[in-house]
Amino acid sequence: MTYGSAADAVDEYLRLGESTAISCLENFVEGIIYLFGDEYLRRPTPEDLQRLLDIGESRGFPGMIGSIDCMHWEWKNCPTAWAGQYTRGAGKPTIVLETVASQDLWIWHAFFGPPGTLNDINVLDRSPVFDDILQGKAPKVDYFVNGRQYHLAYYLTDGIYPKWATFIQSIPLPEGDKARMFAKRQEATRKDVERAFGVLQARFAIVKNPALMWDKIKIGKIMQAYQKIKSDNDYDLNLVDSKEAALCTDLSDTKPQGSVVYIAHGSMAQLSSVQMEEIACGISKFSYLWVVRASEESKLSSGFLETVNEFL
Repeated sequence: MTYGSAADAVDEYLRLGESTAISCLENFVEGIIYLFGDEYLRRPTPEDLQRLLDIGESRGFPGMIGSIDCMHWEWKNCPTAWAGQYTRGAGKPTIVLETVASQDLWIWHAFFGPPGTLNDINVLDRSPVFDDILQGKAPKVDYFVNGRQYHLAYYLTDGIYPKWATFIQSIPLPEGDKARMFAKRQEATRKDVERAFGVLQARFAIVKNPALMWDKIKIGKIMQAYQKIKSDNDYDLNLVDSKEAALCTDLSDTKPQGSVVYIAHGSMAQLSSVQMEEIACGISKFSYLWVVRASEESKLSSGFLETVNEFL
């Protein structure tokens, strides 16, 4: 995935067949979507929206919640019957990805799947980016510009997008220092989404290289999963923070070699309260490092966490 190698690149070295490698990739991306689908690539909450507004105001654009743009992913194995629909001019078949990204490269909107013959305006006509506004579900926004109050957030775009109130574009031929300064700042700030595309392709060569799968739905799942992984890395969300990691290292260093029991259940296992209590009783007489997700702490017996905190 990271290097974008062919599915049969390691068939002789690891005895892993092409079909098995593809099946593992499909199961992996489905697992990522299942585990992190509700946490990443979602609509901003009121807290997220306020953070985006604060970032935009600090950069000179109060009311700005991100920049929007499209990229094309080449589809090498596009079915011949669809080639004309997905090919623009004399190029190669591509699939379009529309994205909204913030300064910290958080991709909170992604619309993937339109054929490559569509331009940004045609993709926008099919995009659900404004569905919450049309349905009256969008969070309320209040900000002031030049003493005037506004209630509608906006995106930074390039010149191809329509001149709507929700799109702020650059000035094509700026005249005067004020106009030139605005055009310079707008063109620099709207590159956030371009940086997000670049980071996505730099980290995962499979997205940078042409898509080799035939099934468009599976290609879409790959793109969706990688955006979640990228967001996870950007926010530095790890199971163990630096302070907890230091405590674990100190504990293992002070104990004889091979005397510390390490327990982890992986990301898919779901243990019952009885099973958690049995493990706690079984390791109580040993030195141990037990990895427990925050969502499962409630399954531990009463007083167990207080005992651990007292020990630490």
